Amino acid sequence: MSISLAGIPEQAQARILTDLDRIEREERVRILFAVESGSRAWGFPSPDSDYDARFVYVREPDWYLSLTPGRDVIELPIEGDFDTNGWDIRKALNLLLKPNPVLLEWLSSPIRYRWNESACAQLEAFARRTAFARACLHHYASVARRLWNEFVEGREDVNLKKYLYILRPAMCLAWIREQPAAMPPMSLPHLMQGITLEQAFRDSVSELLALKARASEVGNGPRVAALDDFIMSELAWASIQDAQVTTDSGLQAEAEDMFRAFVRQGQ
Repeated sequence: MSISLAGIPEQAQARILTDLDRIEREERVRILFAVESGSRAWGFPSPDSDYDARFVYVREPDWYLSLTPGRDVIELPIEGDFDTNGWDIRKALNLLLKPNPVLLEWLSSPIRYRWNESACAQLEAFARRTAFARACLHHYASVARRLWNEFVEGREDVNLKKYLYILRPAMCLAWIREQPAAMPPMSLPHLMQGITLEQAFRDSVSELLALKARASEVGNGPRVAALDDFIMSELAWASIQDAQVTTDSGLQAEAEDMFRAFVRQGQ
């Protein structure tokens, strides 16, 4: 079992692992993997960033045989800096078939709390055939556009750290434009290494990353032209792309087989 908890303080690790154990015991589920999402996994945490633990789980076989479908998420109440929730394997596989890149991002998280090597290898292989880069263009464009409209559009002064939350999906669009055969990496620094960027833009992003790493509240400031130009350019490019993709007709049957196999493993 491959586990990586780099950058997570021991006390936080212990709290999250205890919560995962409790979820398995009380909910009678089997967790296939649990990872960190959010700013810590994206590569730009603040000193007081939340811990966003995300997981995928499998229930006992009889649960799936009920006349009334059960709830397909498990969410612990948010307590302080800890936000822990997960998806049932059926929900996860159905989202992959849409496709939706969130699960593939979880599988590529650099911070792992739980990791079933066999199960994750199967999920990763399947995800790369469904949630491949071109198929996920609409998702990243929608996220970037929504955040832009909420935090930047029509404003002269903006919350500077919000730029980072817009830049990550915008850089994913740039990655897809330049490397359409490869899924964008999860972290913003890794994205920056793999795409062509003007030096003025790199300098602006590096300054924001340094600010966010030092302070919980970066504060407001005037809009940054280099960042605005990059974001709007990538959104303009995405808006004229044909997001239609051809789906392998055998993927649905493959997902069904994988789902049944995961459930039966718990018998």
